Amino acid sequence: MATNAAPQGLVFDIKRFAVHDGPGVRTTVFLKGCGLSCIWCHNPESINPEPELIVLPKKCIGCGACVEACPNHAHTIGENGEHLFDRKLCTACGRCAEVCYAQALVLAGRWMSIDEVAAVLEEDRKFFEISKGGVTLSGGEPFVQHEFTSALLRRCKEEGFHTAVDTSGAVAWNILEQSLPYIDLILYDIKQMDPGAHERLTGRSNELSLENLRRLDQAGAAIEIRMPVIPTLNDDPDNIAAAGQFIAGLDNVVAVKLLPYHNFAGTKYDSVGRTNTLPVVEPPSQAEMVSLAKRIREIAAQGPLPGVEKEKRLVVVAGNEMIR
Repeated sequence: MATNAAPQGLVFDIKRFAVHDGPGVRTTVFLKGCGLSCIWCHNPESINPEPELIVLPKKCIGCGACVEACPNHAHTIGENGEHLFDRKLCTACGRCAEVCYAQALVLAGRWMSIDEVAAVLEEDRKFFEISKGGVTLSGGEPFVQHEFTSALLRRCKEEGFHTAVDTSGAVAWNILEQSLPYIDLILYDIKQMDPGAHERLTGRSNELSLENLRRLDQAGAAIEIRMPVIPTLNDDPDNIAAAGQFIAGLDNVVAVKLLPYHNFAGTKYDSVGRTNTLPVVEPPSQAEMVSLAKRIREIAAQGPLPGVEKEKRLVVVAGNEMIR
């Protein structure tokens, strides 16, 4: 959604005091909409580019306020007092969420102006200054809403905030390029190096993402590589070696972070009416994470710069442990 004056963005969450989305203490703005459909997605409420209702049955107290508020009769109370919801009738108007005192109904996605988001960020200015933190845009995929993303990043730079963007890069190059002047750090996802496997796991090939990563590196952007580690899906030796070799060809990677898979988001899928696609696998152990990180660091050190120099400057993190 946009007006002639300024674009608006569909925001599904603003997380304050975030410490894993870039340097220092940060405020992370989560935008709805994603062009991928990763089977391990831990933010399923971010995929749909439209507002949608989150339903949390365990919080429901059966008051019936939602029944009265809903203009489409999507909510009813059963004979045993159980809350019943017909998502096909829901238009995500949010009226039920406004009157749900128990917060069992939450609207995921609110249209916000640049000024509205900036007002929230301004409240955290002191924390940014003290911790050398800043603002991170995440999702979903922030560049699905590229006009709003670019405008918000520009506003953040005008306010003197450090900026970071978490992206898969699966968008047209010109979309990334227009925001580059306003980005201090790019948190870039590498999910799977094999194009066919990437398409099976995410719904799209990785060719565009990898090409855009090369172009960002050539443009001199500071890049932090982020790799989710999902056992049996992308932790095999060939994939790890391919990722290390690709990173070895980049000159502006400031860090590589391996993120261990977890399945904590299972209930989120039910809450937004989606089929749970989370892989049924055991999360990787910290020892396994460290082993993978050491292998990537070893291979990535063999880049265009002399190996020892690149190895010294490349930071690799397994979970929360820095590999030296």
